[in-house]
Amino acid sequence: MLNYLWAGMILTGIIYGACTGNLVEITNAALDSSKEAITLCITMAGVMAFWTGLMEIAERSGMITGLARKMRPVIRFLFPALPKGHPAARHITTNIIANILGLGWAATPAGLKAMEELKNVEEDRRRGILPGPVRKKGIASNEMCTFLIINISSLQLIPVNIIAYRSQYGSVNPAAIVGAGILATTVSTGAAVVYCKMKERKWRA
Repeated sequence: MLNYLWAGMILTGIIYGACTGNLVEITNAALDSSKEAITLCITMAGVMAFWTGLMEIAERSGMITGLARKMRPVIRFLFPALPKGHPAARHITTNIIANILGLGWAATPAGLKAMEELKNVEEDRRRGILPGPVRKKGIASNEMCTFLIINISSLQLIPVNIIAYRSQYGSVNPAAIVGAGILATTVSTGAAVVYCKMKERKWRA
């Protein structure tokens, strides 16, 4: 669907430019944008390598494990039906920590592994190996829905991506967005938690 939308917008722009006599400007803009896109990709690749490397160092040094231990009460609150000590909890914690630090690239692998483990939990419930509410096959579990919503709302203390974009486009103070980012993501995450708990209570009822 998105492919059709993008193709439609591009085609509309070209037709409008041809009708208004601005086809040369559109061609120049396309070439300039292509050059700018490559420059931005190189910049973001450097930022990604730097922060992902720091995340790897933090994990190997045991910092992530320590933070995960301190976040256990939070994980238990968000995922009360998740079996204690299940591997999904570790991947969920890693994903949340990476998102808080603004490392979306580092959060993605952990998020995929977390979803895979949550799927295993649901399958074990269907077999009767684990206790807990069981949904029909093909329908996401409460834990899956909660994790997805928390991941999308994504509380961030350091919005690395936005800072890098602002720096690339010549912002005088790229980090000025930090305060607004913390406020916005705190509100979105708070709303996500409230919504998940309301739906969870309704499901239990």
